[in-house]
Amino acid sequence: MTTPREPQRGGEPPAEVVAPKRDLVNLFLTLHLPAISIGLGMGLTAVVLPDLTKSLGEGVGAAIGVFVVYQAGTVVAPLPTGYLIDRIGRRPLLLAGPVIVAISSFLIAWVAANDGSIAEFLVYRFIGGIGEQMWMLSRITVIADTAPRSQRGRQITSMFGVQQFGALAGPILGGVTAVTIGLWAPFVLHGVIVLAAMVPSFLLQRETAPPRRPPGGEEPPASSWRELLVHPIPVVFLVQFLANVTRGGVFGGGVILIYGSFAYGLSALELGSLRSLMAVIGIPMTFTAGFIMDRYGRKVTIVPGLALSGLAMLYLAFTWYGDLSVGYFIGGFVGIHMAVNIISGNMQTLGTDVAPPSARGRFFGFSRLIAQTGSFASPGTFWISTTFLPLAASYAVAFSFFAATALSASLIVAVFIKETLHRPARGE
Repeated sequence: MTTPREPQRGGEPPAEVVAPKRDLVNLFLTLHLPAISIGLGMGLTAVVLPDLTKSLGEGVGAAIGVFVVYQAGTVVAPLPTGYLIDRIGRRPLLLAGPVIVAISSFLIAWVAANDGSIAEFLVYRFIGGIGEQMWMLSRITVIADTAPRSQRGRQITSMFGVQQFGALAGPILGGVTAVTIGLWAPFVLHGVIVLAAMVPSFLLQRETAPPRRPPGGEEPPASSWRELLVHPIPVVFLVQFLANVTRGGVFGGGVILIYGSFAYGLSALELGSLRSLMAVIGIPMTFTAGFIMDRYGRKVTIVPGLALSGLAMLYLAFTWYGDLSVGYFIGGFVGIHMAVNIISGNMQTLGTDVAPPSARGRFFGFSRLIAQTGSFASPGTFWISTTFLPLAASYAVAFSFFAATALSASLIVAVFIKETLHRPARGE
């Protein structure tokens, strides 16, 4: 077993690296363990949010707002985070993000336990979105710094895959603790778990930012925002926006949960059980997608995954327009989660391939801004549809819009983006 060579600072890591066991342990403790804790926390709390909103005397509009403000936090965070990543390094942002997430969860628990106001609830959700995005952006930048191109798909999708391990138990646990202890309990548990999972990162995570001046070398050329205008980067940004409009409705946007809660009357425990079931199905799908991307190319999973997501959204539109029973909704719930699990981490992998080595922080900052704007648009579109359109058309119009964005993204990737996985020729 060989020891990995040091990546070329500011450039690509070596083509193939075989990591020693110690590095694999460090990878688990600093990448996978925090991802599991964040996934568990999101599963714990997401299914409780509609009921907590109801307990504060609010309706569906406020419930959607709870998810919208979280996405707003993920929208405002990327640009300053990306700038700071290039300026002060990856490690400080990587450690600060989960701490902010934990603090926001403790504050929400206080609101739930003391009958606080909906305004406080929204502010703390906004802060949580900022912290989550800080961790995500800095983590992906570290992977781009250290992982060979032929292993990025597996590393990134493994991060999302193990996050599903957290989501596996989180929804049921959140529903049970909310029913037996109180609506505040899942948020306290969330904060404690996230802080505990970050302890190894404080001890083991090293700085991976390239030095400004290599030892004995010349000053590297200054990076420029113009580097982000080189093809195919603008097209990748467009696809990320469109894909996240669809995916945001399934995960961060909570649209599917709100639809199940208000249109079909499903409880937090019932929705949590469905989310846990989908985590069981999604984990092997996400890991398999990473292997396929590193073996056969990024587009092999991105194009069909986006197309299936669009078709699943069309089906959900029909469940409302056709006034179908809850069983049909559950079928759509399963279908859309399976489709988006195929593309979990895929767009981030594509981003690591095209990111300019001298401006990775800024690239990922702008990339995540575009992607999270798409996620933000997802519950925003849902809110507009359910607030201003006739009830008979509201949900159907929203899901049809999500279908159009996914199908458009699939077509753009197929036609306008070349494959970015380039394996070295024999002998190189």
